[in-house]
Amino acid sequence: MKENMDRIRQRMKQAAVNSNRQEHEIQLLLATKTVAAEAIKEALLHGSTLIGENKVQELKEKFSALQDIPHQTHFIGYLQTNKIKEVLKYASCIQSVDRLNLAEKIDSQLQKEGRSIDIMLQVNTSRESSKFGVAPEELLTFAGEVSRYDTLQVKGLMTIGLFSGEDEKVRHCFKLLKEKQAQLDALDLPNCSAKELSMGMSSDLEIAIEEGATIIRVGTAVFGNRSYPDSYYWNENKSIQ
Repeated sequence: MKENMDRIRQRMKQAAVNSNRQEHEIQLLLATKTVAAEAIKEALLHGSTLIGENKVQELKEKFSALQDIPHQTHFIGYLQTNKIKEVLKYASCIQSVDRLNLAEKIDSQLQKEGRSIDIMLQVNTSRESSKFGVAPEELLTFAGEVSRYDTLQVKGLMTIGLFSGEDEKVRHCFKLLKEKQAQLDALDLPNCSAKELSMGMSSDLEIAIEEGATIIRVGTAVFGNRSYPDSYYWNENKSIQ
């Protein structure tokens, strides 16, 4: 585990140097889908403070085992509206807000609880039907609608790049998110800073950092290969809203 973590840190450092950025500008999020709590604990003890879960059930199951170790948890998977109340119990940020009825229902629950939460807007930069996220051309309108809710503090944008061995196609996804960030910043919307860019995973983190990522989501390079396909995490039942 320590060797894997050190390797990732070195990759992040080198990518920052190559793109004339400071290493401290980029945060490592450990993508802990299907990872046992004990393994997550070990990773946290090696200097990480941020984890991301895709499944509500896993979020709940691991909470007790990890609560004594200082860290933050982001929810990074597709969020069904009937799971909002559960996610709000455990996550400090929801990175995957991608539709207005989800934002409305998160706001409704938060109003009942008298608090707010950090969120990120998920953008489908690869335009794949298998991926969630608002279409890039619809982002600014969507952000304007979400910014009306004082309970939702938009901290940035999230995307899942194209699963491809062709670097330039992957890079296009990340460039597009960076462009959208600049356009969103120019609107100066309330409750919306758009400072963070969550993009890049184990296979493409260097490209993401070169294009401006502030959060990279790494799982496989730390915890090893998983026995489930990517569709298990990202392509859920769109009919369940």
